[in-house]
Formats: sequence, C-alpha cells, structure tokens
Amino acid sequence: MSTPPTLSVVMPCLNEGTHLARTLATLGEVLDGLGVTYELVLVDDGSSDDTWEVLRRAAARPGVRAFRLSRRFGKELALAAGLEHARGAGVLVMDADLQHPPGLIPAMVQAWREERYDVVEAVKTKRAAEPIVTRLGARLFYPLFRRLSGFDLEGASDFKLIDRRVLEAWARMGERNVFFRGMSAWLGFRRKAIPFEVAARAGGKSGWSPLRLVRLAVTGVTSFSSAPIHLITAMGFLFLIFAVLLGLHTLYNKLYGGAETGFTTVIVLVLMVGSLILIGLGVIGLYVARIYDEVKGRPRYVIREQSESPVS
Repeated sequence: MSTPPTLSVVMPCLNEGTHLARTLATLGEVLDGLGVTYELVLVDDGSSDDTWEVLRRAAARPGVRAFRLSRRFGKELALAAGLEHARGAGVLVMDADLQHPPGLIPAMVQAWREERYDVVEAVKTKRAAEPIVTRLGARLFYPLFRRLSGFDLEGASDFKLIDRRVLEAWARMGERNVFFRGMSAWLGFRRKAIPFEVAARAGGKSGWSPLRLVRLAVTGVTSFSSAPIHLITAMGFLFLIFAVLLGLHTLYNKLYGGAETGFTTVIVLVLMVGSLILIGLGVIGLYVARIYDEVKGRPRYVIREQSESPVS
C-alpha cells in the first residue's frame, strides 16, 4: 500500500484461533461500509494455538499486515508493536474477541472525521461477566488510581480511535513499562467518550490472570504517581510522633514509679516499625525496578516474523 490508509485497525491477539476468522469477517463488513481506505495491523503475542496460521492466511489479502512476536510480551507491548507499525491517519485499537463491538466503529470514525475529535474512546457502562476477584480489583484500582494520579480511568477501555498526531505524541513516550490507557489520558488532546456495553467473548478465555492484572495495576500506579513513596514518608512522620509521645509516657511512668515490667510495648513497637520499614523498602524497590527496566534500554518487543501481501 503505497498511499497511507485513512484508518489503521490495531488488534493484539493471544490464542484467538477459535474465533479469529469470525472476528475478521465481522470487522471487514463494518469497515467496508465506512467508505474509507483501511488496513488491519494484527499482532500475535506469542500464541500457543493456531492464531498465527489464521493471521498468515488473512495477511494474504491486501490491506492486512500480520506480525508475530518472538514470545509472549504481554498485551500492552503487543499493542505497542501494532501502534508503531500503523500507517493510517487515524488508528483504531480494539480486542480480537468481539468484546469491543465493531458496530460502534462508524460512530467513532464520524466523531473523529466530522467532529474533529483527536481521541474517541469507548467507555464501559456495563462490564462483562467476570470473576468476583477481577470485579473487586477493578473497583479498588480505579478510585485509587484517580486519587494518586489525578486521571479518571473509570470505565476506560483500550477500545479507542486516536488521530495520527496523538499517535506521534504517544510514540515519543519511550517508556518500556507501557500502560496504554494511562498514557492516552496523560496526553490529553480533544476527546470524546462513547458509552458501550462489553459483549460476551466470541470464544477462548481471557489471558488476564489475577497476577497479571495486579502487575498491570502496579505498573499503572508507579508509572503515573510517586504518591506511594510520599505516603511512606508521611507514615514515617506519624510513627515518629507516636514514638515521641510513647517515649514521654514511658519516661513519666519510670520517674514516678509507675512503670510495669515486661516487653509488650517494645515488641509492639519493633513489629510496627519493622513492618513499616519493609513496606517502605518494597515500595522504593518497585520504583527502582522501573528505573532499572528503563535504563537497560532493551527493545519493548521482538518481532519473529511478519506477513503481508505484496504491493501490486
């Protein structure tokens, strides 16, 4: 494709072989009705099923480009790979399991092209059926993230349409600990939210385990706020005040003969201070680990192979 398309659709894929052909067919019907040129940028994030074979067959058609990562790097980095290879004037990001309804795409494109919004984001009004642990985690994370970073991601999703200049600004954010939703919110620009209900998965199962979700949450918080470190400092001052008051109380009892034998107070203080120190070291360690990841300068991802039809 010698001329850049109007729209690039970026779709990270992980073990989507059972339903990927259906997804691409549904998506193709919607995109063909838009009346704009488009390309599909499909990224296989180290799938263990036949996802790559499906992508390779799809890439035999013009306008479809498939990339296979050398291993599983995670959805955020697979998404980064797709964004960095997108060539369209606008870039649409969506999942491959049809939980992001393709029927919403025309309204998103209209808001981008006709209403001149730089970012059109689909916001969840109702979450799909999820394990209770995932639901509770989301309810805890989003208010916490809002308070710590100042960005409200309640209901946010990766289902977004961004303008080329937003993509270029995002590309200048070279961090390797990628949190796309937070990075998109940080960039700002003129934005419009379109509500949607998350549909049931077309097939397969989610690649997000509770541990991976916790890691993503930690990445989000530590990438956009240093508040946890300040919180540890504040707790240190509170314990200092508590220790001074308790010391004065103990000294008073000692001087006036009211001190009791035993080490209860000492043991409680040691346990409390020791716990605070360990928590503080852990929080600092998280930030040091982020710095370590950045200064190593390794690439975000490695592409094993790619496939697309030759330009005619």
